[in-house]
Amino acid sequence: MKNKILVITILIIGQSIFSNEKVWTLEDCVIYALENNISILQARNSILSNEQDVISAKGNFMPGVSSNISGSMSIGKVELYPGEFADREFYSSSLGIGFSQTIFNGFRNINILNQSKLTLEKNKYELGKLRDDISLNVANIYLNVLFNKENLELARSQYDFSLLQVKQVQALVESGVQPASTLIDTQATLSLDSQNLTIAENNHELALLNLSQLLQIPYEGFDVAVIEIDVPSENIMYKDIRPILNYALENRNEIKAAERDIEIAKLNTKISKSAYLPNISLGYGFNAAANFSNLTDDDPFIDQIDENKGHSVNMNISIPIFNRNQTKAGVTKSKILENTSNLALEQAKLNLKSSIQRSYTDAKAALKSYQASQKSLEAQTLAFDNSKERYDLGALNSFDLEQARIRLLNAKSSLINSKYDFIFKTKVLDYYTGKIIY
Repeated sequence: MKNKILVITILIIGQSIFSNEKVWTLEDCVIYALENNISILQARNSILSNEQDVISAKGNFMPGVSSNISGSMSIGKVELYPGEFADREFYSSSLGIGFSQTIFNGFRNINILNQSKLTLEKNKYELGKLRDDISLNVANIYLNVLFNKENLELARSQYDFSLLQVKQVQALVESGVQPASTLIDTQATLSLDSQNLTIAENNHELALLNLSQLLQIPYEGFDVAVIEIDVPSENIMYKDIRPILNYALENRNEIKAAERDIEIAKLNTKISKSAYLPNISLGYGFNAAANFSNLTDDDPFIDQIDENKGHSVNMNISIPIFNRNQTKAGVTKSKILENTSNLALEQAKLNLKSSIQRSYTDAKAALKSYQASQKSLEAQTLAFDNSKERYDLGALNSFDLEQARIRLLNAKSSLINSKYDFIFKTKVLDYYTGKIIY
């Protein structure tokens, strides 16, 4: 028993350690989301349903087969002759089988089959767009986690720097080199950095929580891999928006889905018009019956079935003449739907162009912001180093040093922010060009 408990304890601890040490890469997060997101699973179910619609539409070309078997029984007195009654038991059975086949129905079955295939294609394109959107969303939130990680590291380094400053100033104050007011200033700076560190830790935790909730996985022990992200240089930046627009207008899933909607609407018009045409069907039937009574000597069941069998063949031609304007109204509505679908495609193209143009402009602005942040950081680093040297020589007071440090800190934060902003903006452009974003 003790050995069992020990083994179970070791397994639980091992699982706990494994879950806590699980580190998710961007690829892990995207793949997991694509496999487990509820919206994607629902879309997949819709596609499975569409596949059954195609099977059903193909079945319309096959003959319909039906069979029937019936039996009846009656018991009671019957009058055999005037004034003479007898107990009678009467049994009857019949069976039959029939075939029916549509010969012509205005090409309705063909158009319904093509329409079901197009609907299946359209929903696959919509699933593709949903997958792209979720991938981009996961990448955005993942980058936000990395952004907050860098901010946290920056806040922690500033706190460690301030803590070291307090120790150094305290030693100088105790030796009489610096006044006590200098120590108070550095301690105040340390308190501010401690507060900033707490805020950065909280922001980092919230970013991780958002990502875990998006992936629908437990937050406890969840963490992402710290990966090196190379910021693209200007010489590999998209130089021209036209290739992006051309690719997107030809290949984006939302455009293809809108195009399928137009084709579906056109087929719907043809299906509506089929009600103007005759409907021709062919049928065949076989029937047989057998009867039994206790008052007669009946032939065996098989003999009666053979003697009472019959065949029937029929052809039905239905020619529409007037159905209270129902067909005319249906055709008109289908044409309106065609026009609406064309307008929807134009709107989808306009929306796509607008989004790409905005994203392209944002990416260019983000690149300029990143480059400016790099130059600002270089300048503020030199300025702070100079201020630190002057402070160590006693030529600069602690307030001025703190101002130089704050400017350096702001420059570092601005660089981190502009870097991740630019990276995400380029990810959006990659999204429109069909590239994998992880």
